[in-house]
Amino acid sequence: MAWHHRVVGKAARAVWRITKPRTIGVRAVLLDRDNRIALVRHTYTDQWYLPGGGVKKGESTAAAIARELAEEVAMENASIERVLGVYHSKRESKDDHIVIFVARAGSPGGDRLQRANLMEIEEAEWFALDKLPASTSPATARRIAEYRAGASGMGDW
Repeated sequence: MAWHHRVVGKAARAVWRITKPRTIGVRAVLLDRDNRIALVRHTYTDQWYLPGGGVKKGESTAAAIARELAEEVAMENASIERVLGVYHSKRESKDDHIVIFVARAGSPGGDRLQRANLMEIEEAEWFALDKLPASTSPATARRIAEYRAGASGMGDW
C-alpha cells in the first residue's frame, strides 16, 4: 500500500473535519456475462470496494460513473441497467450522497478488467457474488446483498 496515499488521505480527512463538505459519489455493481461482480482494492486501503468515485462539478452522475469505470478498471463499454439506490454517509466528516448503479460489462471479450490508474488501484478482480473476499468493505457487502435480494436501497451508507 502506498504510504503517500495514506498521508494525503489523513490530510484530506483533517480538512474535511473543518469544512464538512457536501459531496456526491457514484459506485457501480458492475457485472460480467457470468454474473461475477467487479471489485477494486485501492492503494490507500486494505478493503475491496465497488468501483466508483466522486462526481465533478458540472458532471452528471451517469457521466461520472462512466468516467470512473474507465479510470479505475478500463471499462469503457459498460451499459447502465438501473440505479440500485441512493445512500447517505457522514463518514470522514463529509455529508456524502452516493448513487449506486447496476451496470453490465460490454460485449463478449469486452469484460476484461485491468487497473487503469496504477497509482490509485492496487487490484481489480471479478468475483462470484457468493464468494466475495473476506476483506470486502462492510458497506460494499451490504450493497451487494441488496442487489442479490432484488431490493432497491436508500438510507444510511
